[in-house]
Amino acid sequence: MTGAAPNPALFQAMQMYFQGEKLEALVFILPIGLISLVFGAWLITDSPTSFARGVAIPFLLMGLLMTTVGAVVGYRTPAQVKALEQSLQADQQAALQTELTRIGKVNHAWPLYLVVWGLFGFVGLVLRFAASVELLQGMGIALVFFAGVGLLVDGFAERRTHPFVAAIQANIGDVPVVPND
Repeated sequence: MTGAAPNPALFQAMQMYFQGEKLEALVFILPIGLISLVFGAWLITDSPTSFARGVAIPFLLMGLLMTTVGAVVGYRTPAQVKALEQSLQADQQAALQTELTRIGKVNHAWPLYLVVWGLFGFVGLVLRFAASVELLQGMGIALVFFAGVGLLVDGFAERRTHPFVAAIQANIGDVPVVPND
């Protein structure tokens, strides 16, 4: 099918996947990252307590990470879509196989992300309720917060891949992909 335009269902699934990725990055992840940075900086500069510093540290670190990830994903997505569209025009089957491989790696990583967010939550709860040091209690509360944010972001992101993978598979035939239900 070299030179063939992608069918409408595939094109729609692709657009929905990448539009969702871009919007999640620019409308949720990036702003939460920036707010986290501001909140963490405010706690460091305006609150002299050990508890506030404990809350501030994860907010500053995760704020920096989320701001970077949100900006990179949000601003690289249009170029990624354009490159995929050009690849689909040049050799649709090869492009679909390459994209299926890429998204398969993405889907394979979800269990690891769930473990990381689960550990954030578990460690956060342990620090909050078992530590006697105020700094650690503050860190614990912030870790629980970011566990929730991470689970929310990745929950939507994972589900966004399912229709896209199904559309790719429908256009390249019977290519086995491990389902991620």
